[in-house]
Amino acid sequence: MNIAVIGSGYVGLVTGVCLAHLGHRVICVDNNIQKIKTLKSGKVPIYEPGLDKLIKECVAKKRLLFSPSITDATKKSLAIFIAVGTPPKESGEADMVYIENVSREIARCMTDYKLIVEKSTVPAQTGEKIERTIRKYLPEKYRKLEFDVASNPEFLREGSAIEDFMNPDRVVIGVNSKKAEELLREIYKPIKPKMVVTDINSAELIKHASNSFLATKISFINAVARVCTLVDADVLKVAEGMGLDKRIGRRFLDAGIGYGGSCFPKDVEAFIHLSEKNGYDFRLLKTVREINDAQKAAFIKLIEDKMWILRDKTIGVLGLAFKPNTDDMRSAPAVEIIRALQKEGAKIKAYDPQATANAKKLLKNTIYTKDAYSLAKGCDALLLLTEWDEFKTLDFKKIRKLVSHPVLFDGRNLYHEHNLRDLGFEYYGVGVA
Repeated sequence: MNIAVIGSGYVGLVTGVCLAHLGHRVICVDNNIQKIKTLKSGKVPIYEPGLDKLIKECVAKKRLLFSPSITDATKKSLAIFIAVGTPPKESGEADMVYIENVSREIARCMTDYKLIVEKSTVPAQTGEKIERTIRKYLPEKYRKLEFDVASNPEFLREGSAIEDFMNPDRVVIGVNSKKAEELLREIYKPIKPKMVVTDINSAELIKHASNSFLATKISFINAVARVCTLVDADVLKVAEGMGLDKRIGRRFLDAGIGYGGSCFPKDVEAFIHLSEKNGYDFRLLKTVREINDAQKAAFIKLIEDKMWILRDKTIGVLGLAFKPNTDDMRSAPAVEIIRALQKEGAKIKAYDPQATANAKKLLKNTIYTKDAYSLAKGCDALLLLTEWDEFKTLDFKKIRKLVSHPVLFDGRNLYHEHNLRDLGFEYYGVGVA
């Protein structure tokens, strides 16, 4: 099938490449000319394991093209996926200006049937607004043209997005016609997924509800970690005991410094705003948000309490991205933590395997190192903020000799069972003794 994916950010690019890998002919569109030039040159503007290889394969097979033209892509495609950004406004409401702009552009160049698919994360009832917008901006002679709008929310985890696309837990499609359902089933037929077919409003809500529930699990275990600290319990054992209950499950019960990234913070805010706009005060999600914010503050306080005076002390930060296997710094807890320490006069050194370039745009007066060992040299304390695989196998005997003072604050409980205290380290985790 001929498919256009409008928006070549994280979701759009991964979606377009994976659809091409399934055998479809895909045009990825973006209004950022430099990004299109970068993609055409064979370079990838984001870090996602395996994505560069997949792009090269699909381009070589002539299944994948990159273009700045919505008009050209629309005319050549039967299905058009909208994957542009929906950034939060100050109120927390999702800003839909890019969705509307793209909808207008699609309408102006439609001359035959199209299936327009929401891939961006949008509030419920957005599909209705897209349909009205397209109908309004269709050229006069095509005002009665048949088309469909559908919702197909993404559930891609940064760092494992290709695997998630190719082997999904489910594919959700919200449709208003049998034709739209059949086309979307045809698009995903090669991966034989479990399909959840529903109305558009429900499909849109599934995305926000899913991410908000996962954020709730994270905030819940972080609140439990605070209690564990107060009663001298071990949150890792508590999470293990809870997670073995099949009704609960172990995933996302990892205490730490809170969630970040481009999805959870934005989607929780958007769901709160959507609920309030329609007359419901979603107090549970407000508390989830408050706990997440408080978790970073509690970690900062722990550092300040144990180190006493931070001024002119050198602190080494292991990991900057909001999670491993990505270079994404959006809402990364590391940013708030580092800025708070710098405000108290601490000198910051930092190392991340992939996110350094993006971190430099956000964090000034920071020394960036090439590896964990050059980071450790001369530090008064180390912070583990992102649990990259390479950090799991660090030689702490070597690090013990490099640091000025062997103090480690583990924001992800990565080293809880590494017996660092036996090597002479002061070790502080989250909710663990």
